[in-house]
Amino acid sequence: MINDDLALRDLSEVADAIAAGRITSVQATEACLARIAQWQPRTNAFLRLNRDKALEQARAMDKELAAGKRRGPLHGVPMAHKDMYYRAGEISTGGSEIRRNWVAPVTATVLQKLDAAGVVELGFLNMAEFAAGPTGHNVHHDHCRNPWDSKRVTGGSSSGSGASVAARMVYGALGSDTGGSIRLPASACGVVGMKATYGRVSRAGALARSWTLDHVGPLTRTVRDNARMLGIVAGHDPDDSTTSEKPVPDYEALLEGGVRGLKIGFSLPDAIVPVDPQVGAALQAAADALGKLGATVRPAKLPDFTALYRSAEVIVKCEAAAMHRPWMEANAPYANQVRTRMEAGFFIPATQYIDALRLRAHFVREFLATAMDGVDAVILPAIPFPVPTLEETDMEASGGPATLSMVARFTGLTRPFNTLGLPALSVPCGFDSNGAPIGLQLIGRPFDEALLYRIGHAYQGATEHHKRVPT
Repeated sequence: MINDDLALRDLSEVADAIAAGRITSVQATEACLARIAQWQPRTNAFLRLNRDKALEQARAMDKELAAGKRRGPLHGVPMAHKDMYYRAGEISTGGSEIRRNWVAPVTATVLQKLDAAGVVELGFLNMAEFAAGPTGHNVHHDHCRNPWDSKRVTGGSSSGSGASVAARMVYGALGSDTGGSIRLPASACGVVGMKATYGRVSRAGALARSWTLDHVGPLTRTVRDNARMLGIVAGHDPDDSTTSEKPVPDYEALLEGGVRGLKIGFSLPDAIVPVDPQVGAALQAAADALGKLGATVRPAKLPDFTALYRSAEVIVKCEAAAMHRPWMEANAPYANQVRTRMEAGFFIPATQYIDALRLRAHFVREFLATAMDGVDAVILPAIPFPVPTLEETDMEASGGPATLSMVARFTGLTRPFNTLGLPALSVPCGFDSNGAPIGLQLIGRPFDEALLYRIGHAYQGATEHHKRVPT
């Protein structure tokens, strides 16, 4: 049963095995398709599965390899991506009813880079409508469900990306992150997610949620896999003027430095968002593990995030309202809570929006001068409480105060780092009493993704949380 075994292997292991001729891309693709047949009914992670096209691509990758051509370190590896990345001539829904049959005119830069690297595309994944929801609910395409417990949320808005990687249906997936939408599903589903520095990865050809807060990044099973994938998609893009011209490091080659001598700040910021004792205990155990590996772990003092969080709300509401105005004026079909959140942007003065943008540089300086003072990275929870159920967080069914409060707290420790634009890596660090995953966040200085990967890789080398598989 070679295909069953292949579906459970990590991206890097499968890529290297394909390159060495020990397995074929077709075998890896068939393994993923078998896994999808088993898990798609339980998770609703895929919106579109391109079975025949994927097998055709896999055969082409095998032929190229047999002829001596290896496109790169992802040659022949099957993946799928959040349904907001455009592929010319194909449908791209953005998780919405409005774009259920919309055909993209261009191909996203990140997909072009993955194509050039030899990735096999299995299809496109579920997501919150227009990337506007942190839990993974979707009234138009049905909710995505957590592989560990189908009653629980996946985290959003990259719900299908987190669920498909966790359930071993794909080896890696692209997500996007405006207020935590890579890190939340990574944490809730027990996988690795990187929100790189603002401008590190092109967003050209990707559906926008908020132009100045959006980030693109990978979700994978291990830190090594994530480093390999980011190395392919990162870099300057003339089609995205916000991308940096800084050279892209070989993230994977820099993984093995260990943490000895590093200084890591640690915080369970109850004053900002109350941290559940189970989550706090898992984070403390992770900090202790890094200490045993040679890092110096000491308390981190976080600034008050209140003003920063409010600025993020102003920015995302204003920018979403501007983008969605034509559809809203035409009374297009939105979920009620999605429409309500976006409509609020029409009532925010332009001066308030400009102030929010202007204050970002101040917030970055403040964070670097406080939390990052004298440390190389900061460790925080990703989600500050155990993964809730779909019912508990269903804004359409129950928009009462308890639901609103829980959903707001869900992003309490992720959203600030979109405003700051700093790199943030989510890594699984345990399981709660319900058997659902717990994730930690590693925060670094601008463009210091390589150091975050190094810390996360060392942690995974000393622990086995990431090796557990949903059954």
